[in-house]
Amino acid sequence: MQGFYNRILTVDVTDMTWRVDQPDEATLGAHLGGKGLAIQLLLAHNPPQVEPLSPENHLIFANGPVSGSPVWGCCRHGVYTKSPQTGFFSESYSGGTVAEHICASGFDAVMLRGAADGPVWLEVSPEGVAFHSAEELWGLDTFATEDRIKEWVLRHRPETGKCGVICIGPGGENQVSFAVIENDYWRSAGRTGVGAVMGAKKVKAIAFHGKSKKQFADPELLKNFAKTLAQIGRDNPGVKAYKSMGTPMLVDIMNEAGGFPTRYWSKGRSELREQFNAAALHSRCEVEPHACLKCFMACGRLSTVKEGRHKGLKIEGPEYETIFAFGGLCEIAGIEEIAYLNDICDRLGIDTITAGNLAGLAIEAARRGKIEHPVDYGKVDEVARLLEDIAYRRGIGEVLAQGIKHAARQWGMEDQAIHVKGLEPAGYDPRILKGMGLAYGTSDRGACHLRATFYKPELSGMVDRDGVEGKARVFTEWEDRLTIFDTLVLCRFYRDLYQWEQLAEMIKGATGLALDVEAMRRIAAGVSDAVRRFNLREGLTRQDDLLPARFHQEALPETGKVITQEQMEQMLREYYQARGWNEHGEPPAA
Repeated sequence: MQGFYNRILTVDVTDMTWRVDQPDEATLGAHLGGKGLAIQLLLAHNPPQVEPLSPENHLIFANGPVSGSPVWGCCRHGVYTKSPQTGFFSESYSGGTVAEHICASGFDAVMLRGAADGPVWLEVSPEGVAFHSAEELWGLDTFATEDRIKEWVLRHRPETGKCGVICIGPGGENQVSFAVIENDYWRSAGRTGVGAVMGAKKVKAIAFHGKSKKQFADPELLKNFAKTLAQIGRDNPGVKAYKSMGTPMLVDIMNEAGGFPTRYWSKGRSELREQFNAAALHSRCEVEPHACLKCFMACGRLSTVKEGRHKGLKIEGPEYETIFAFGGLCEIAGIEEIAYLNDICDRLGIDTITAGNLAGLAIEAARRGKIEHPVDYGKVDEVARLLEDIAYRRGIGEVLAQGIKHAARQWGMEDQAIHVKGLEPAGYDPRILKGMGLAYGTSDRGACHLRATFYKPELSGMVDRDGVEGKARVFTEWEDRLTIFDTLVLCRFYRDLYQWEQLAEMIKGATGLALDVEAMRRIAAGVSDAVRRFNLREGLTRQDDLLPARFHQEALPETGKVITQEQMEQMLREYYQARGWNEHGEPPAA
């Protein structure tokens, strides 16, 4: 099928072999690429109930049919596996530049199985795979690893030009359940522990290079589509906001709404807001807008701290979610200190959202006498030490490295821990944004804000943030459209610019498929059903779609709001009905 190479690379890390298979064209037509292709591969190749860190758990890297095209926002890659953090389906996405190199290596998906006897790194090109010892790289942080691999490729493969490198840090090496896979220093396939699976396979890094180019059905259509969108985007208010302020602008928006999670989910507004909002970032750091390849949004903030003990520290960020996780949940004052914690997480290769949530839980555990530890709200250096203890599994770090479900059981805090399916929520309190409660509950990877980004219509007033009646129907349409994003592997921040009409146009230009809204929604529903079947196979029950009791029982002090159990149950019933699932959340047989 056009828009694809029609090549899947399977790498057996145990015996250092590889093969190339051709995917079934009907599968590509019915599920497209990215998430759609990956879930079919996992269903076919992962043994049911497989241990996430075992050699038999497959780790898949995939692009979509518009990858390598001129389409804006297409320079992203997806990573898919069974999550060591949740025990269910794992998907994680990253931007930067690497997706273009993955595409140029000439494969629609690269699938790893097995585990090496010792540390290795892989070189993937159109010719296949070369295996290299990573003994000298094991133990290095993600920045140093990326530098070393790129230097090696430049020295030994000068004819290839640039390459794209993905790698893990000590967090992944030590199989921390929420370890990430990093690229371009600051870009992460961040959630659900994909880095731990890579570490369990003893794969330190993968370098992608090549000069392959796809055959698109209508290259001229894609070129004109991208040109037109660039003109539209130039005057778009959302694009201007992201380019000027980035995601930290959400600090003020969520504080004003009363849903900025603070002091480990006990408050909805932070008194420290002005120390880490977008204005603080832009006044206390030198900031340049920074974009992924093939992006005019430039939401990234390339920030250099101006003064103080972290003077000269340079990172891309902090993003809103990192600010909420450390500034809100842990009450760390000062954008410079949050940047410092962000840098530690990036170098160690651990997810900032989960790290901040776990630090908040540890603070509460210490305050309640569940553990003896000096960590506390506002103590940045104690939080920093805790992050390193997690990555190297020292002391209470060993408990936290196994995830929030494990830590909560160990410390008798299951009634306080905030998570769904073992994944902690992002910075949108569902007591204020009721639709985000449905999003957290039903997301196939756990309490995720990105599968439908439903905070956008609720914050903007497109839907009533307090209402629940009929909300599941609207939510399902948003989720379907963004599932198509994940089959194409597109950036979420183009959600306002890429409605159904635009998605249909780029699919036609890439693949030649002429799809209307109904046909695209059928594809999206098929992907959602397939992932649900995977999760049910791995032990998911309806109970796993419910929210933590604290969201029902503890009102936010500023607004007095909760999301009641009855509200959540109603939205869940309506969601199952909208999906065509039965009352237990089970889709029809495949």
